[in-house]
Amino acid sequence: MFGIVRPCRHGMCGGLFKEWMAHLCGLCLALRDEHGHASRLVTNYDGLLVSVLTEAQAPASSPHRRAAACALRGFKGADVVEAEGVRLAASVSLILAAGKVRDHVEDGDGIYARRLVAAGAGRVAARWSAAGSGTASALGFDPAPLLVAVEEQTRLERLPNPSLLQLTAPTEAAVAAAFGHTAVLAGKPHNRETLEEAGRYFGRLAHLLDAVEDLARDRAHGAYNPLVASGTDLAAARRHCDDAVHGLRLAVAELDLERRRLVNALLVRETGRATGRIFGEAEQESPEAPPGDPRLKPDPGGLLSLLCMSAACCTCGLYRPPWDEDRYKSCGERCDASGCDACGQCGDACSGCCDCCSGCSDCCNCDCNCNCNC
Repeated sequence: MFGIVRPCRHGMCGGLFKEWMAHLCGLCLALRDEHGHASRLVTNYDGLLVSVLTEAQAPASSPHRRAAACALRGFKGADVVEAEGVRLAASVSLILAAGKVRDHVEDGDGIYARRLVAAGAGRVAARWSAAGSGTASALGFDPAPLLVAVEEQTRLERLPNPSLLQLTAPTEAAVAAAFGHTAVLAGKPHNRETLEEAGRYFGRLAHLLDAVEDLARDRAHGAYNPLVASGTDLAAARRHCDDAVHGLRLAVAELDLERRRLVNALLVRETGRATGRIFGEAEQESPEAPPGDPRLKPDPGGLLSLLCMSAACCTCGLYRPPWDEDRYKSCGERCDASGCDACGQCGDACSGCCDCCSGCSDCCNCDCNCNCNC
């Protein structure tokens, strides 16, 4: 699971976190039910925003169901979303994951440089792209902006002196199309233009934060990075990200939503938190790695890593290789998908409650039992 929006249960009201988990598990199960177990590998945090936006606009048209126990939830059942919004999220996740795999194959990154791995990955990407396009068409969504995003990205990366916003444009267009279609699914076409604007800001932010996170590694391996290619330093990248967060906040405020709290928590609060976290890590002059468990072994990479990743997937995360930091944690800690992501709120479950609930009037009705002095 990946993405820049990673809400922590210690920094979000309990009710909102349950809503977020309902969308996350709903996305995973929609992928499984329509496209097979292997497709669950593309489950990601950012893709489920499509489902969240659809339900926020029309809660009545977003049914829920009770799902059986799952290892990734610590063998607990859960209430999950089962609606067109989550199917759109599954479609978007499949198409974008397929494009990302193709990009790795074309660049020969890591294990993708090996012919057999590249050939297998190419077939998987083709299958995911076809499956995602089929679901998109069934929902009345034109997947063209998503399908051409990677091709356009590759073309732009070959330009001699691209600007940073040129490089983020394909991602912005893809996310804008996906966000905009949620208005169609929810029956609120007047939201479409604003949602597309929000999608462009979020796409730019996601692209830039991913580049900042990968900057040191890309420089070490001589891999392509948008910041290096465009000659953009961290200070300029931070300004672009701050502008995107501000624009996203304004766009969300203009939306006609029946349920606003979760959208604000994810698209406003968590994007700002992610920006601060990622740039804080990147700007550390001499970062010190935390002391490691002496029992852990270094990741050997290559085919062994691929086999261990497959074993972990087939056992729903119960198996962990020797070098995995979660290997020696308890079953509950390893399988709970709601673990903390260094949000800074641990130990104070109600910190920032009024922020995540979009105002004190809503916070009084949430189930965190905090005292907001309303």
